[in-house]
Amino acid sequence: MHDIDNPTPVGIRGSWFIAAVFMAASALAADEVPAVSPAQLSPVKKSALEWIDKSSARSNDLSDRIWRAAETSLKETQSAELLAKELEKEGFKVKRGVAGMSTAFVAEYGSGKPVIGILAEFDALPGLSQSATPTKQPFQQGAAGHGCGHNLFGTASTAAAVAVKRAIVQQKLQGTIRLYGTPAEENYSGKTYMVRDGLFNDVDIAFHWHPDSETGVPQASSQALNGVEITFSGQSAHAAGSPWTGRSALDAVELLNVSMNYLREHVPLSSRIHYVITNGGAAPNIVPDRASVWYMIRDTERSGVERLHERLLESIQGAALMTRTTYEIKILEAPWHVLVNEVGSRLMFSNLLAIGPPQFTADEQTFAKEIQRNLGIEQAGLASKIEPMRPPHPESGTTDVADVSWVTPTIGLTVATAVLGDPGHNWSTVATGGMSIGHKGLNVAAKTMAATALDILQDPSLLQPITAEWKQKTKGIVYKSAIPEGQKPPTP
Repeated sequence: MHDIDNPTPVGIRGSWFIAAVFMAASALAADEVPAVSPAQLSPVKKSALEWIDKSSARSNDLSDRIWRAAETSLKETQSAELLAKELEKEGFKVKRGVAGMSTAFVAEYGSGKPVIGILAEFDALPGLSQSATPTKQPFQQGAAGHGCGHNLFGTASTAAAVAVKRAIVQQKLQGTIRLYGTPAEENYSGKTYMVRDGLFNDVDIAFHWHPDSETGVPQASSQALNGVEITFSGQSAHAAGSPWTGRSALDAVELLNVSMNYLREHVPLSSRIHYVITNGGAAPNIVPDRASVWYMIRDTERSGVERLHERLLESIQGAALMTRTTYEIKILEAPWHVLVNEVGSRLMFSNLLAIGPPQFTADEQTFAKEIQRNLGIEQAGLASKIEPMRPPHPESGTTDVADVSWVTPTIGLTVATAVLGDPGHNWSTVATGGMSIGHKGLNVAAKTMAATALDILQDPSLLQPITAEWKQKTKGIVYKSAIPEGQKPPTP
């Protein structure tokens, strides 16, 4: 594998790139990845990267404001508006409230092909409020916090889109840059509604990134998921005086949970089942006439989730029969698994190699090690290198980026904004995301996405092998949103 710490600069332009990636792919075994050299930083790209650096204080402030707002899924009113207004100031046409979600928006600049989409997330997680300190210390007790770094995600994507827009204007480039403000990634999978409503149908390629503890282009797929809310209805009664006249909806929930827990022994290793009771009744002396449970079922492919969903339905029916209750089922979210694009990943990786990983100071490394000490993990600090590319592989966890990847080629990267060993969805992630460590990561992400977009705008032929791979991998597979037709996004 190519030594990414001492790369030999080789340009990746036009027909050379197209021929090279196909020749490399045909010669490789399944567990190998082609060597990738750093991209050439053309004057157009250098100008865009310089603008990102010069405007870093502006981006950092925007990220910190979203970090402080810390709004959960479908409630990201301030966060979405901050990004939308920033784009409007730069001349983007912004359409708000798309796909039935008040916090979803699409911002566009330019005209014609190619159409390049950049995804921007900005929702936080409940109960994870944390100050930008290396010890656990809530910023606001009981409030939400950016335990997945989406304040950095949305801001870097916005900076990248603006940098590309400025290049379009200065260089009179043909094409369209489009920033998708995508709410509710953590819960409800907002992108699935945007995809279902056709908002990505004319996009030629989409970019995304994610805060992480490592920097690289991971070529990782994800788990498909169904998020299902089941509500049982029965009949209330005095739990001591006449319990025989009641029909307990909570009994139905508990019997369903027993059934699904026994099922765990008989599902593939790739499957995941987890749940939380969202309504267990009002008081123990009242037989509950209404109770609800929220299930998430996952597998590495959509077909596996569908098989698991059938078993869930059978268990729901059985629980209802045993308790003589009725039930309602609502699918809250249903993203597919990510479709990896290897050719596109190598193009993005070449730009990441040219830009380099975040450069952390000694003080930032000390800050990180203090977090690790408080977490009880190895005090290894922050990642200082770019991880080599791995072949496409599945990973645990789910993202609604997946649905975008089935309607247009989609490529992404991760950048170190959290300490090595960070568990994610944790106070430690919030802490580093609200200070200079996170700021440096968002800068690298913005530069990498902008540089990759400018490669394509300057030479649209680079899309040919990317699109060819996507068409080959989707051949014979008809993408259909698993969200029931006509169903509106949940009301927060």
